[in-house]
Amino acid sequence: MRLLSSLAITGLSLGSAFAASWGFEDATLTVSSKGAGVGSAGVKEKLTPNSPLTSYAVTLPAADTLKIVLTATEGKTGKRPHQAFLTLHDTTTGLEESFPFSLKDSGKGKVEVTQKDLPYQLLTSKSPLKASLVLASFGSSTPYASHAFDLALELDSAAPPPTPPASERYTSKPEIHHIFKAEPGSPPKVISFFFTLCVLATLPVLFGAWALLGANVDHLGKAFGAAPVSHGLFMGSVVAMEGVFFMYYTSWNLFQMLPVAAVVGTVAYVSGSRALTEVQDRRLAGER
Repeated sequence: MRLLSSLAITGLSLGSAFAASWGFEDATLTVSSKGAGVGSAGVKEKLTPNSPLTSYAVTLPAADTLKIVLTATEGKTGKRPHQAFLTLHDTTTGLEESFPFSLKDSGKGKVEVTQKDLPYQLLTSKSPLKASLVLASFGSSTPYASHAFDLALELDSAAPPPTPPASERYTSKPEIHHIFKAEPGSPPKVISFFFTLCVLATLPVLFGAWALLGANVDHLGKAFGAAPVSHGLFMGSVVAMEGVFFMYYTSWNLFQMLPVAAVVGTVAYVSGSRALTEVQDRRLAGER
């Protein structure tokens, strides 16, 4: 049993020794002003995973931008980690702020930081900030988190000193008065009267078309004599539906109109089918 335990521990140790680790390569740090052309960076340094830049503190003026470009690697392969941050840490107060890298699937990424992005607590730091790079992801690979360089902030002497933001106070707010949209109304009576005349003007055209198509008014008596209920209900439902539309136009709302229209429409459908059956019987008999 002891031999098996020793072998298991040895295997785990060897597995952890050969496990991949996160790191980076081709890392470049630049500090340049906005709108500066290529090659005009004020500071340009190479960063390596195991050798932090400790010879001097990188200075970030008020109008300049700190930019870091790198390729994240898992083992020897460029890969996109789940987390990649530039962390600025104030060693005096212990406060820190992290800025995420924008990464591609190949592991290439960059981050840009200006003094406007820093909180008030870091801007007022009396000592250089400790800048660290953090790379980590899911899986068994060892994450990377190490000090990369020191960052000194050079504030604008002509600008007022940074001040903390005003704290939010929970007080009563002004009363809100809701303004609701006015309900739709009918158009002016002049317009309604004009379109009514237009509809009435088409009635002679309709009657003329019926005469040209062979409408026979003499069969009105036979139709009502053979099926008085069907023809009567159908004609009455047509007139009633026009009355429903008139009431909806003048005073009813949609919820008042729909139930009545459903009842009238059902009556028109049932009586109309019976009336058409009677008309078909006369047509088959050769009376039409």
